[in-house]
Amino acid sequence: MAANDYYNTSFSPSSHQPPHKHTDDPLPPVPTNHSTQSISPINSPFDDNNRYDYPPTHSQSTLGGYNDTSYHGASDRPPHRYDSPSHNTTDPFADQNAIPLQSQGKMDGSPTRYNADPEGIMYPQDYRGHEKSRKKKKGWFSGRVTWVVYILTTVQIAVFVGEIIKNAVLTKSPIEIHPQFNIMIGPSPYVLINMGARYPPCMHNIRDVTDFQLPIPWPCPNQTTLDNQCSLKELCGMGSGVPDQVPGTDFKDRSHEPNQWWRFIVPIFLHAGLIHIGFNMLLQMTLGRDMEKEIGSLRFALVYFSAGIFGFVLGGNYAAPNIPSVGASGSLFGILALVLLDLLYNWSSRRSPVKDLLFLLLDIAIAFVLGLLPGLDNFSHIGGFLMGLVLGICLMHSPQALRERIGTDEPPYSTVDTTPLNSGAAPGIKKFVKQPVGFFKGRKPFWWVWWLARAGALVAVFIGFILLLKNFYEWRNECKWCHHLTCLPIKNWCDIGNFNLTVTNVTNETIPSRLARDILAPVSLGAF
Repeated sequence: MAANDYYNTSFSPSSHQPPHKHTDDPLPPVPTNHSTQSISPINSPFDDNNRYDYPPTHSQSTLGGYNDTSYHGASDRPPHRYDSPSHNTTDPFADQNAIPLQSQGKMDGSPTRYNADPEGIMYPQDYRGHEKSRKKKKGWFSGRVTWVVYILTTVQIAVFVGEIIKNAVLTKSPIEIHPQFNIMIGPSPYVLINMGARYPPCMHNIRDVTDFQLPIPWPCPNQTTLDNQCSLKELCGMGSGVPDQVPGTDFKDRSHEPNQWWRFIVPIFLHAGLIHIGFNMLLQMTLGRDMEKEIGSLRFALVYFSAGIFGFVLGGNYAAPNIPSVGASGSLFGILALVLLDLLYNWSSRRSPVKDLLFLLLDIAIAFVLGLLPGLDNFSHIGGFLMGLVLGICLMHSPQALRERIGTDEPPYSTVDTTPLNSGAAPGIKKFVKQPVGFFKGRKPFWWVWWLARAGALVAVFIGFILLLKNFYEWRNECKWCHHLTCLPIKNWCDIGNFNLTVTNVTNETIPSRLARDILAPVSLGAF
């Protein structure tokens, strides 16, 4: 029988012939994992507020039980069977009666076909609602968007472009080629000093330099030969902070002492050359971005600047005083310390923690070994790494094994407490302010030990920072063995960067030329 004849005779209500009993194979059973809500016959089954109701009957247990594919509306009784009198009153192939090909389910976040719709076509209202809620959670300091890394990288690249332009204006070349070639492919060290590199003569009195009996011919920012000679004030630049130096001034006389203290901060944004900034920005845009996403922008910025400043302060105390130091390496070593702590804290949840640890330790070891080369300030690396370890212990979540041991868990990193003031929960600082005694009540001994270790580490590094600043400006205590941390005892490498202003056996050359050569020769760049 033709298909048209079959439907006209079997399902047409106006036909006077008795219905023919067809022998086609029954349709497969409808999936049974539907919700219990019924849908209206006038709505599409693909609407979000519609659910399908197929009460189980005895005939559904076999494949032949579903001979009727039409929908007959919601009622208190089971759906009409094929042999019911009113069966032929509806068209089983109408759009509103189509059986869905897939279980619809609820929009509760389960991985369904509709939740994965990126355009929001099927469920524009619900899907857009989820989008709005997700956007509300994101913010400038949520840690989701690495604003600190992006801003720092942009500023550092812009400052490096300014270094190249200034070097080209002063020396007629974008990179230093005279009196020596900059292997980092960047500006002259005297240009970097003039732009804010950490250079101790611009920051405080130097023993055997401030009290030298003859005028010292300092190099000029546009230095290309030994002929150009400037004052310390002209070399340091930066507007102010360096008064005119009087030869033979007592070392303890503070009346004419330079005091450009911001040279502990500004060098974070300066770099020695293309190679220098290239390596630093590569590390910053990879490990730095990952760590900022992990701990949030505020914590990341705190560790970044604290590690960089602490590294420059430590290097200012124990590195050679005639080495201008620039770069974000100290800050990045602080971030490396956070990465190391994160690996150790979550050791059991990593896929290959041993391999990750070996690669990380190899990177750190290579960087420290490079810091032993002549003219490089390894103290900035060491100081930044130590500060990163201490702040990581204080700011990061407790180790996973310790949380399991004390039976507590910590919420995800957040920079702002979004708990309403009128809510019953009072986590963190809010709970401590409301109930100072209750905050510590019921804590286990391991929690107390870890809390005291954190507080002790923070106090120790703060005291160490104050003592280093005091030593830099007041005490001037020197470390006899510390130079081994930043140089190798090969071919007088450890003497590079020290002032040698003795004038003896002067024959044909003038005293200013001899002093200028002593000032110029050791200058190289550090904190790479």
